[in-house]
Amino acid sequence: MMSFPDTFSLALGSVMSRRGRSGLSLLGIAIGVAAVIVLTSIGEGIRQFILNEFSQFGTNLLSVTPGNVKTLGIPGVLGGTTHKLTLDDAEAIRQIDGIERVVPTIAGSARVEADGRGRSVSVFGVTSETPEHWKVSVRQGTFLPEGDVRRRQAVAVLGPKLKHELFADANPLGQFVRIAGYRFRVLGVMAPKGHLLGFDIDDAVYVPVASGMSMFNLDELMEIQIAFSYRRTVDKVEEDIRQLLMERHRGEEDFTITTQAAMLDTLDSVMNVVTTAVGIIAGISLIVGAIGILTVMWMAVKERTAEIGLLKATGATSGQIYQLVLLEALMLAVIGGGVGFAIGVTLSTILPYFVPRLPTHLHTGYILAALFISAFTGISSGLLPAHRAASIDPVQALHAN
Repeated sequence: MMSFPDTFSLALGSVMSRRGRSGLSLLGIAIGVAAVIVLTSIGEGIRQFILNEFSQFGTNLLSVTPGNVKTLGIPGVLGGTTHKLTLDDAEAIRQIDGIERVVPTIAGSARVEADGRGRSVSVFGVTSETPEHWKVSVRQGTFLPEGDVRRRQAVAVLGPKLKHELFADANPLGQFVRIAGYRFRVLGVMAPKGHLLGFDIDDAVYVPVASGMSMFNLDELMEIQIAFSYRRTVDKVEEDIRQLLMERHRGEEDFTITTQAAMLDTLDSVMNVVTTAVGIIAGISLIVGAIGILTVMWMAVKERTAEIGLLKATGATSGQIYQLVLLEALMLAVIGGGVGFAIGVTLSTILPYFVPRLPTHLHTGYILAALFISAFTGISSGLLPAHRAASIDPVQALHAN
C-alpha cells in the first residue's frame, strides 16, 4: 500500500529520469505561459498609457466633431456634412454658461522652409488657449496672440524639433518661415513635450486656426475642443451645446459630441477586449504543451507497463496508479508554468528598456489565469494516460515482461 509521499516521490523520480522528454513536454507549457504574460502585459501597458494620456487633460472636457457618427461617414476633412462646423459655431459655444475654453482646431501636413532648409511636418491650426488646454508650454517667445479667432494672421510657433532643424542654435524669433508657400513670422518655440496621443507635437508648427483653414482651403473645422467649469455637470453642458448647434444647423444633429468620460470608458473597454483577445490567442500555444504532455505520458505508461504491474502486484490500487500518473502530468505542467512565469515576467520587465515606446504592465489576473490554465492543462493531459495505467492487469503486465 503506497502512501501519498511515496506516490509523490515515485512521480518526481519518473519525471527526473526522463529529462529529455520531460523538458520538451514542459517547454510547450512554458512558452504558452510566457506568451500570455508578455502579450497581456503589452496590451495592459498600452491600455494604461492611452488612458493616462487622455486623463492628464482632466475630466471637464468634451469635443464636437462634424458629422453624426451614427448616420454619416468619416467626419471632418475627409467627409462632408449637411452643415459644417465653423468658427462661428465655436464662438457661439463660447457664450454658453460655464464654458471656460473653446479651441477650434484643424490639422494638416505641409512643408515648412527657412534659410534653404525645410521639411514636411504637422501643421495645427489652433488658438491662443491651446497651451493651457493641451497642457503644453512655450519655452521661448510667446504663443499665438489673443483676439478674434476668425482673423487671419501670418504668425507661427515652432515645435522644438522643427526649430532645431530649421535654425539650429540661432534665435528664430522674428524670423520668417514659409509654410505651404505662405510667409509666416515666428513668434515662439514650444517647450519639448514629446508624443501626445500618438502625434509628435515637437515636430510641428502652430498657426492661427483661420490662417490654417485658408492655407488648406478648408471651410469647416476638424474639431471644437471645449473645457467647462466643474460647477456644471457634463450632461447639462452637453445638452446646452447640442441645443445650440441644432438651432444653428436648422434642427439637425449633424455633429457628434464626445465627453472625456465617455471617451475614456470606450477606450478602456476596447483595450480590455484587445488585451483579452491577445491573451486568448497566446493561450492557444498551451494546447501544444498539452499535446506534448499527453504524448510523453502515453509513451511513459506504455514503457512502464511491467513497473505498473509490479506496483499493483505488491499492493498498489488502481486509484493509486491513477494518482501517480496524473501527478506526473501535473508536475510537468507546474514546472513548465513556473519556467514560463519566470521568462514572461523577465521579458515584460526588460522589454521597455529595449523598446522605450512600448509600455508594459504586468496584470496579476492574467498571470494567475495563465498559471491556473497550465495546471488544468497538465491534469487534463494526464487523464487518458492515467486511466490507461490504472486499467492495466498486473498478471498480463508481468507476463508481458
